[in-house]
Amino acid sequence: MKVNVVAVSTRTVQRVVESVGTLFPFDETIISAEIEGRVDEVKVDLGDQITKGQVLVHISDEEQRYLLAQNEAQFRMSMERLGLKNEKDRIKDVRDTSEVRKAQADLVDAEQHHKRVRNLVDQGIAAQADLDQAQARFKVAQANHEQAMNQIRNLIQEVERFKASLDMQRKKLRDATVIAPFDAHVKDRQVTVGQYVRANSPLLTLVKIDPLRLRLEVPERMAPWVKNGQVAEISLEAFEGKLFRGKVWRISPTVDQSKRTFVVEALVANPGGALKPGSYARAKVPTDKTDTIRLIPVRAVNYIFGSNKAYIIKNQTVEAREVKLGDRFDEDVEIISGVNEGESVATTELSRLDSGTRVQIVPAEKKAD
Repeated sequence: MKVNVVAVSTRTVQRVVESVGTLFPFDETIISAEIEGRVDEVKVDLGDQITKGQVLVHISDEEQRYLLAQNEAQFRMSMERLGLKNEKDRIKDVRDTSEVRKAQADLVDAEQHHKRVRNLVDQGIAAQADLDQAQARFKVAQANHEQAMNQIRNLIQEVERFKASLDMQRKKLRDATVIAPFDAHVKDRQVTVGQYVRANSPLLTLVKIDPLRLRLEVPERMAPWVKNGQVAEISLEAFEGKLFRGKVWRISPTVDQSKRTFVVEALVANPGGALKPGSYARAKVPTDKTDTIRLIPVRAVNYIFGSNKAYIIKNQTVEAREVKLGDRFDEDVEIISGVNEGESVATTELSRLDSGTRVQIVPAEKKAD
């Protein structure tokens, strides 16, 4: 049998991580209602580009305005009971309020009167009944003072409670206007004018598509090769012949035990919005890793019975060997194990070869029989 052969060669190569993955938006969020009510305005729709702070949806706020007026009235009433004029005014010391100062003055007067009567009784000038009356008046003044202190503390707590309710109602009124949290595009609209929504009802889905995340799955053996900051060359079927560039910025710290791969994310600039999340992409990431490897032509490998085989020619006799393949380089493939540098491997008639087969080597330019 006549066969062509080629020698196993070596080459120093820069390792390139090749993988396929999917484009994802940089951010995606579902905008939900924070209050309930009827939607009276929807300002955006599918595909619209929006900016941070832009009004997206408005929910009828009539009921919220009525509740706000009610809360403001309650708050003003509680402030007036403390003698406060401004929302920001606060009582620093309960002893500074008029009620407590009056109760304190009555207490001091009753205490002094009690002392005077006691002195008179001790001198035999006043009767015991006068002392009992003065002591009772002193105890009443003490109770009134304590009661005034407690009332003021309760009023202060009431003012704080009404202030918190007022702030919450003001927030609900602001929540009637739904604004964009960041620059984005509208992926989906789930609400229409006239629809009654409740708190947490989804209204819109927003996506940020500049930049995009390209999520790749890389074999675990390549983990030492991949580093943050490496440039990725990206191609998509929709843009045949055009290369996009990204940069590795996230590397998963764990390996998927079922796939034996780990996730790498690259950021891809998308200023014009040409690339769409969900698209399938191929990426090549040149690394700093260089190796001297053994190569044979792809056509010299025969896949049979679940294994790859190469056929070594020695003294015009075939020796079939199982080989372990690595990366592919154009028409050549890396051989990790199974052949040695300089050995001759058959490139033709592979399906007819096996160990012990006698062959005749012919030049590659001649056609084997």
